[in-house]
Amino acid sequence: SASLIDMSFTPVIFTDYMGNRTRCQALSPAAEARRRSARLSYAAMTHSLEDLDAAAELILQRIPGPLRIGAPLGIGKPHRLLNALYDRVAADPQRPMQLYTALSLNPPAPGGGLEGRFLRPFVQRHFGDDFPKLKYVQALQRDALPAHIQVEEFYMQSGALLRSTQAQRNYTSLNYTHAADAVAQRAPNLIVQKVAREPDGTRLSFSCNNDITQDTLDAVRRRGLPRPLLVAEVDPQLPWIGGSAAVEPSFFDVVVNPPGPYPRLFGLPRQPVADADYAIGLYASALVRDGGTLQIGIGTLADALCHALVLRHTDNARYRQVLAALDPELATHPAVQECGGLAPFSIGLFGCSEMLNEGFRQLVQCGVIKRKVLDDAALMQRVTDGSADADDQARLQRDGEYLQGAFYLGSPEFYAWLREMAPEARTGIGMHRISAINQLYGDERLRRLQRREARFFNSCMMATVLGAAVSDALDDGRVVSGVGGQYNFVAMAHALDDARSVLMFRAVRGEAPALHSNVRWNYGHTTIPRHLRDIYLNEYGIADLRGLTDEDCIVGMIGIADAAFQPALLAEAKQAGKLCADVLARPHWQRNRAERVGAALAPFRADGTLPDYPLGSDFTAVEQRLLRALTWLKRNTASTGTKLATVARALLSRDPGDPASLQRMALDAPRGIGERMEARLLAYALQQTRPH
Repeated sequence: SASLIDMSFTPVIFTDYMGNRTRCQALSPAAEARRRSARLSYAAMTHSLEDLDAAAELILQRIPGPLRIGAPLGIGKPHRLLNALYDRVAADPQRPMQLYTALSLNPPAPGGGLEGRFLRPFVQRHFGDDFPKLKYVQALQRDALPAHIQVEEFYMQSGALLRSTQAQRNYTSLNYTHAADAVAQRAPNLIVQKVAREPDGTRLSFSCNNDITQDTLDAVRRRGLPRPLLVAEVDPQLPWIGGSAAVEPSFFDVVVNPPGPYPRLFGLPRQPVADADYAIGLYASALVRDGGTLQIGIGTLADALCHALVLRHTDNARYRQVLAALDPELATHPAVQECGGLAPFSIGLFGCSEMLNEGFRQLVQCGVIKRKVLDDAALMQRVTDGSADADDQARLQRDGEYLQGAFYLGSPEFYAWLREMAPEARTGIGMHRISAINQLYGDERLRRLQRREARFFNSCMMATVLGAAVSDALDDGRVVSGVGGQYNFVAMAHALDDARSVLMFRAVRGEAPALHSNVRWNYGHTTIPRHLRDIYLNEYGIADLRGLTDEDCIVGMIGIADAAFQPALLAEAKQAGKLCADVLARPHWQRNRAERVGAALAPFRADGTLPDYPLGSDFTAVEQRLLRALTWLKRNTASTGTKLATVARALLSRDPGDPASLQRMALDAPRGIGERMEARLLAYALQQTRPH
């Protein structure tokens, strides 16, 4: 190790989290050559350990000063190893620690009342009693991180840290493609990562997170900084992914193979899809071109879109019936005719998304995603212009990839699908660096050929009538989640000749009477600027804004606003001089009401065409009934007036409720006034949501 330290250096200034400027050491060219040579011999000395505590001790011995740790987002984070390091550092104020990461996932913490009664048994069953909750996240939620420990995240679990001032102060606003260089700027001296081991082999795979580790190491080299200590924790539950995600064990300095039992991978509970979500997904599905490229985000809007694409492909007649009920004129919508379609997929789609999730599993299984690409620009050019011969096609089908991502996250069923997939099918899934997925730079000619007719579907919270999107933060600066890759995909949609960016959002939020429009005149925070406006859609329709004047954008966006909020938006636009004074609300805009959408979709909800859980469910049948009832109860107790009315009706009701549901909530034999009231409210909610 001395050969890696005793070299000639030139200073680089690094500013730490306290604002102190520190001299980091950048290698001179000659020293860099010696370091590379030393690294080759040192790599052969990779430490192999079985004990996580021993690994933590080894790390602290190898890095005697402050720890500057890089860790992947999502399930690539080695929770137990990070907890072991946190415990030791928290107890030693003389040992500062900085952690650079994103999407730190912990199971929800059940609270009180009916919600807590529902969550406690579910969390125990779904995540397991031994799930290692990240201790730094628990401290952040209480604003209790020790003064000598700092956590910087560039993407947060949605809404989880809104009330943490420590997390909010140390959030870093970054496009995903800039995260690697931002980590390198902090001069990390340790990178930790979960990996998979090759079945019947010796190689290791970045598996769930091939996103920024290698990009970070490249950025570290470009800055002339020392290579950080690389520590891998092998998790047998991680599916093996080969290709560019696979490395030799010598890539790492330390490989930890902890003995079982192994905590479960963090599984995202699949949520029910509401009427508004389905309407959004159905509209979005009509904007996809056969033979094109698909990127999607996460959440119930993406789930609804994937189900709609499957329905379009597997039961096209029924798909068209649903669309006609929702909007009889959708097939003739200019955006659908220009860039989409309603027919099944004969060529199929190529999936290329920063995150692979549950929806992609369904799209692959149903034959929607099947178009393959290959990292050979000449061959892809021949495929594009129709001159590919039989040898080209055979090579494309043998070696090509139909699905590419940078990280994956989903349910236990999703992970099982990846693990149990036939090897020849799994080779069609490529996990790549974020720099290769979220942008065109690098091999731009190849990526343009691969990503033809790309459709980038992402969600936002709000949109202005002038075309700006609010996706990641509130107007007071507090961060809900993060920009992630959204800006990357919006920018890419404008850079590719035949691509479109589609931002999806629900038209309203809240519950009556405290209902708010998500179509705004303006808002104090912007994620996507209005000059990058493209397609917006919600449950009321599609607004194609690309290249339009401000006045036309305003008309298009008000045309998909909830009818109750259209007069105020029109008035604001006219007052600002952005809309002609004689413009009136158009008659068909009055269709923009939740009850109309619900009525249009009701027959298809009733017959199972549009199920509550299109991608499968992690909840039992009883829990699904309870979720419907609890959602109804939350909606009908949102204000003082509705709460009093609901409580009164519950007390007057004589419906005994659903015995199995009451038993699941431990309210089948209530004790005391509080439990009896909860039981009556729940029984009444179950009655109101019982299928007719």
